[in-house]
Amino acid sequence: MMKPTKVMTWGMVLSTVLLTLTACGSNNTTTTTASVKPAESVKPAESAKPADSAKPEGTKLAGDFEIQYFVGGYGDAWWKQAIADFQKQNPDLKIKESAGAKINDQMKPRWLQGNPPDFVYIDGAGSNTRQMVTDDQLMDITDWLKDAKNADGKKILDLLIAQPEEYKPGKAFAIPLVFGSWGTFYDKALFKSKGWQAPADFESFMALGEKIKADGQMSDYIHTGVYPYYINGGLLDPTIIAMNNYDTSIFKKINGLEKGVWKSEPVMKSLAKIVEMRDKGLIDKGSPALNHTDSQSQWLQHKAAFIPTGIWVESEMAKDIPAGFEFGFLPSIGQDKGGKFVANPYTSTVAIAKKAKNPDAAKAFMQFIFTEKQSKAWAELSKAPSNIKADLEGTNAPALTKEAAKFYNSPNTVVAPEIVIPEELVTARNNATIALTKGEITPQQWADRMEEATDKIRSKEKK
Repeated sequence: MMKPTKVMTWGMVLSTVLLTLTACGSNNTTTTTASVKPAESVKPAESAKPADSAKPEGTKLAGDFEIQYFVGGYGDAWWKQAIADFQKQNPDLKIKESAGAKINDQMKPRWLQGNPPDFVYIDGAGSNTRQMVTDDQLMDITDWLKDAKNADGKKILDLLIAQPEEYKPGKAFAIPLVFGSWGTFYDKALFKSKGWQAPADFESFMALGEKIKADGQMSDYIHTGVYPYYINGGLLDPTIIAMNNYDTSIFKKINGLEKGVWKSEPVMKSLAKIVEMRDKGLIDKGSPALNHTDSQSQWLQHKAAFIPTGIWVESEMAKDIPAGFEFGFLPSIGQDKGGKFVANPYTSTVAIAKKAKNPDAAKAFMQFIFTEKQSKAWAELSKAPSNIKADLEGTNAPALTKEAAKFYNSPNTVVAPEIVIPEELVTARNNATIALTKGEITPQQWADRMEEATDKIRSKEKK
């Protein structure tokens, strides 16, 4: 299960409602090694052969270098391989790994005491990039990143699918390493057998929905009603961008708690599309009572044709996937005819500690991992897309990851920024959306609820 929109609270240990993708199937082992050796159980992927140099020109890296990373659903095979290869290139470095499923909590005292590791992968329960920036724990890498080149000599910023989020205007403190997105999923094999064409826009989605409804064998669209952020992330949010003529700045207005944004035309148009689906009976009426695994299980059993969820679904439901099932992925379905797809992302970042003892090694490691070779290795070993543009065809990455990557790299797909709002506003939006899908409120009442909730947060911040 993936975390929903990132929120601005430090004490956010994500519960069942707000679990992270990487918390699923976590490895509970914490490893701290003074010297890294290649893991014998992990064979280096051909695509991950080390580049000739990952160190700043003219610099010989030496001394202690500590890397902190969370181990969860993505596993640690990629980290083990990448660190081992980096060690080979820099034999004078003494690399220490601090890793595991509980590493964020275990390392928190050191961060608070001003004795952090040099490099950190920010993911999993107990971690929050925004809060670390607020607490002045991360290095400002704005100037360095502007022209930073990776180990292959390519500009890092040019290779990123999602750009670094500005937690402070014009400033960069962390770089997204992992990229995935919410979206709408279907079974390609089922569609082939039925002669159904995957929709390219809302008009074709609704037309197919009527066919599915008339067929009478399954619902058109099932969602995770217990956790409404699934339908927000997979349907509502990308539609808002599409309805704003693909201008992603509306998400900055939402993140900035701008007054009136919830009642803006793009939001109201997007809510109207959900109402149209609801009123035409295309939303499974049992959805409000379903959690993520229940809704996904019913979808896998062909009790519904479509479901909004995230790229992690294939890994999460691995034990329940029927024989012959073929995952199909659409970044969005709310765009008008002829419009572009919108990828609504979730990312996990890497950063350098402000009080890093070996910042040169940390920057060099950044340059080493942000390459196309490492992107392919991540996809193969972690079974998920990285944030580095790369052609995954010819790799051993899962078919769903390859298909998603094609969308992310396509000029016909707009990649939205992430919505970052306070937790209480996330809750208010979840409650409003589920009430809308059940027909308990109108779009106007949805917007009224959201404006009222946002006003309360603004009032608190002024005090």
